[in-house]
Amino acid sequence: MAVTIDLSGSVAVVTGGTRGVGAGITRALLEAGAEVVTCARRPPDQPVEAAGRTAGFLPVDLRDPAAVTDLFDRVRADHGRLDVLVNNAGGTPFRLLGDGEAERHARVLELNLIAPLTASLAAYEVMRHQEGGGVVIMVGSVSGTRPSPGSAAYGAAKAGLENLARSMAVEWAPRVRVNTLVLGMVRTELSHLHYGDEDGIAAVGRTVPLGRLAEPSDIGDACVFLASDRAAYISGASLPVHGGGERPAFLDAATANH
Repeated sequence: MAVTIDLSGSVAVVTGGTRGVGAGITRALLEAGAEVVTCARRPPDQPVEAAGRTAGFLPVDLRDPAAVTDLFDRVRADHGRLDVLVNNAGGTPFRLLGDGEAERHARVLELNLIAPLTASLAAYEVMRHQEGGGVVIMVGSVSGTRPSPGSAAYGAAKAGLENLARSMAVEWAPRVRVNTLVLGMVRTELSHLHYGDEDGIAAVGRTVPLGRLAEPSDIGDACVFLASDRAAYISGASLPVHGGGERPAFLDAATANH
């Protein structure tokens, strides 16, 4: 018997859900039957669609707590409930610590740690009052579990996000489950800015044990699982979605087996 996940009747919000990883998550949720509302500061060039269905969109600056509260009030008014929040919005420019003043690094922390906290608190106010509670999914990064030169503030924020999710999982149980997806490298429309042309992307992919970068759909599938009743006893967990991680550099430098 085939195992399928049906999220029909559930309502999900995906922050930054209009492009890249966020769009992959949005499409996967749509394919599973969920009603999806995406949000970002600017509307997408075209709506995110999948399985003949279209995600909604609401503009918001996630760094504005009042605007975030209004967003979730609007979702509850329009859809009657909120079952899933995916905190996907985030990112960082490449900047060595010594090349930027503290205020610039603090803005990275604000977007990648404080904004997900703000959204989660607003979502919790909806979820805790409804039958069935809800699910919060943090989109973390391997940058939060290893040194991240050039993106140190981002790595620190993602480390904090993972810890925050564990505390939320304890404080908000049993009404709301909270988990983190720990992402490695993902192939998106911006991959060429980080890895170069197709040859460069392929070369980087070969450093991953599974031999390729993740596709946004890989992340979306993991989100669908965590959002579903198939993950009903999973909370406070960190799920690596990184293709096996990184081959330790010392293995390539060692001479014993050469």
